[in-house]
Amino acid sequence: MASSSTAKRIVFTGGSGKAGRHCIPYLLSKGHSVLNVDLAPFPHPTVHTLKADLTNSGEVFNALSSHFHLSHYENPRGPGGIGVEKPDAVIHFAAYARNLLVPDSECFRGNVLSTYNVIEAACKLGIKKIIIASSETTYGVCFAQGDVDYHVFPLEEDYDNDPEDTYATSKLCGERCARSFARRFPGVDIYALRIGNVIEPDEYGTLFPDFMNKPETRKRNAWSYIDARDLGQICDRCVQKDGLGFQVFNATNDTITTREPTAEVLKKFAPHTPVSREMGEYEAPLSNRKIREVLGFKDEHDWRKYVKV
Repeated sequence: MASSSTAKRIVFTGGSGKAGRHCIPYLLSKGHSVLNVDLAPFPHPTVHTLKADLTNSGEVFNALSSHFHLSHYENPRGPGGIGVEKPDAVIHFAAYARNLLVPDSECFRGNVLSTYNVIEAACKLGIKKIIIASSETTYGVCFAQGDVDYHVFPLEEDYDNDPEDTYATSKLCGERCARSFARRFPGVDIYALRIGNVIEPDEYGTLFPDFMNKPETRKRNAWSYIDARDLGQICDRCVQKDGLGFQVFNATNDTITTREPTAEVLKKFAPHTPVSREMGEYEAPLSNRKIREVLGFKDEHDWRKYVKV
């Protein structure tokens, strides 16, 4: 539980989705208050869901300046005539989650415009911490046509991202919006999380046997993953760490999703891709080194705790 000085008021967009429904409980466990902005409800008695179209700028400005709960109408009036407290942070996860859910043009429009609107409204409302969901797909292989190689291993945040698909391009555009607003609004921190393949607790038994037995199928995800609960920890650490301006962080767990060591897997399934530095024996090719060193992330849910190797 966070102390009163570290507990924050957080607006979380897309909190009813696969990642959010684990991240929000983690944030609540740390003492934060959360307003969920989504089209679907969130099943928790203390979390109110406000339905909003995030591609509508006016609705976004209203959502980010809203009460968190009906009980907040009991608050005394503030200097501006209302009793609405400004959020301390916005975590923006709402998006079309991949290609082929809607036509490509709508995926691009919805993801880019909603991210722009959220960042713009937060900056102009004086909210100093913004965390947006980018994606592992920006490394250009996940949704590439055919068998495509990565440029170099490990995949780190200074990589030359060149995706060809619409979803990944929309996420890269979101990163660019974040960088632009961080420059325009000095003192605002905007952190983009390149989130790996999200794994929920009940998916270890169903997914990881194939991950281990068919490692060739995991190249598109760089043989990496993020436990949804550990993603909650990453969100909390982003909220607590101030003063970094614009940053990009890979959001993954520590280890590769195979029985075999990393070097052996890369040599067998990505023989033409150079390796730029010595990697740990089982280090995930989509490296989380930066988020460990800068934010202090600690992997709590290594897949080997839940799967017999």
